[in-house]
Amino acid sequence: MSAEERQQQFEVAIRAQPGIRPEARIAKNFGFSNSARVIEGGLFACTNNLEAYSAGLAAGRTAPIEQFIFLCVLTFPPQDEVYFAVTVTTEADRINKGLLKLFHEGEERNKQLVAASKKPGSISNNVKFYITDTGDIFFHNHDFRDSLRSAPGEPALDPDCMAKIDSILFAIWPPAASARRSLLAREFVGYLGSLIGREKVHELHVWADAGAVSPGMQRLPATIPVADIEAAVTSLGGHYPGGEVRRFHAAMNFLPHKHFVILAGLSGTGKTQLALKYARAVHGLTASNVPDPFLFVCPVRPEWTDPTGLTGYYDVLSNRYVVPPFLEAVLLATAHRDSPVFVVLDEMNLARVEYYFSDVLSAIETGEELQLHSSGVPLEGSTGTSVPAALPLPPNLYIAGTINIDETTNPVSDKVLDRAIVIDMSAVDLAGFLSALAGREPMLNDAREGCEQKLVAAQTVMATHGLGFGYRVAEEVVRYHAFATEYLKAEGAAIVDDLMVQKVLVKLRGGERQRPMLTGLAKALDGLPRSQVFLDKLTADLDEFGSFQASR
Repeated sequence: MSAEERQQQFEVAIRAQPGIRPEARIAKNFGFSNSARVIEGGLFACTNNLEAYSAGLAAGRTAPIEQFIFLCVLTFPPQDEVYFAVTVTTEADRINKGLLKLFHEGEERNKQLVAASKKPGSISNNVKFYITDTGDIFFHNHDFRDSLRSAPGEPALDPDCMAKIDSILFAIWPPAASARRSLLAREFVGYLGSLIGREKVHELHVWADAGAVSPGMQRLPATIPVADIEAAVTSLGGHYPGGEVRRFHAAMNFLPHKHFVILAGLSGTGKTQLALKYARAVHGLTASNVPDPFLFVCPVRPEWTDPTGLTGYYDVLSNRYVVPPFLEAVLLATAHRDSPVFVVLDEMNLARVEYYFSDVLSAIETGEELQLHSSGVPLEGSTGTSVPAALPLPPNLYIAGTINIDETTNPVSDKVLDRAIVIDMSAVDLAGFLSALAGREPMLNDAREGCEQKLVAAQTVMATHGLGFGYRVAEEVVRYHAFATEYLKAEGAAIVDDLMVQKVLVKLRGGERQRPMLTGLAKALDGLPRSQVFLDKLTADLDEFGSFQASR
């Protein structure tokens, strides 16, 4: 769509708004040299050629305009445009009187020029309009101002050339599926609200989101064959040979009103990646580097003790409602009912789940609205969207949580477990994963062959004692091996030995019951001297103290 078409469509949308009179003067100011810009103390809005109108008004042959609409645009990188219409109705007569004053002042200047044998200048050509921080529109026909604040000794803005603004109607191009898309543009809209009052700034949805939302994003997961989803997850690099994709798909979709799944297990087994790749597969995205506007990751923080990390809060300093990613996802799912919106609560048991998730859990289970604030009117959100006082969780919202079970996490209560499907992902197919990795990236095949035997042997021993490692560790070992071989020119066995000590064995800990693990690892890693020394030290700690911990 061309810029001219966007301008025409914005004008049509403005003319169709209630309160816009058929006889209103709608001034279009979309030229490159006429673009709006922020200046000190306010905003330069536009320039209008009003010489003929002012002359007709002064001569009594032109009826006074009763409503002025100034159509303006401001562009932000990389390609966002804010189209806005400044409407003046209540004090339109002040603009008419101000234009007459400018006209007569121009006539007087012309007389002085003629008296001085000089060529008379224009009378009211190119009137400049500004938005002040008092909510007024100010205008004059002199040179452009770079500030609306008067320096010491300079006259203040002429009050006869000012009128109160009734409203500003705006629309943002391109239409975006997510409010995060146009952050700079949204900040500018907030600036407009600070100038004239947020209650006077209103958004128009001139352009549909069809261009931003692909057809693949407008289908619900239950309508997609699970074999297609599995194939898409695999093409995105996922390795889930134990039917995890199928179980996740069924758990997410077996109820039409509740979609909440918890993925549990060892760190690095692909829990978060399963949720992310499943969402991308459902949305028809075949590349991991393509942004997905309907996918939100919410890292849980240990200090969360209330719902504000998910549902937001009112910030008295900015006078806006802070919208965290989870609430943004809810708002987005509410606006796009035909599109599945996915939220991943990463490491959700780093904090007590019941403390921060209870409100959401209740809304999931009862279907009641999520209470956000107590204001009688919607509040402006930090993303530019309006935040109502209460909001039901839409049925197209899909929530996946990941939990690890170790000493840094909190136990998950029965209240939470009863309301979710829990999928354990502790089983690791290391050999299959390494084979698939080398298949996707053949340049890693030599490194994989150099590491695989010791990796699989160590994983087999450690997993028996609940200290196994996942795909993340294995992949990083292989990539490190490939890098060290090429750039450090190191010998393969020495690299594997270093990696075992630096990456694999560092999580070992336990007591007498884990002695067989140390013995088994010493046998599995035979021929790796650094690893043997490391294991001997842990065994000595066990003999002397009755326990051992690699990171001590």
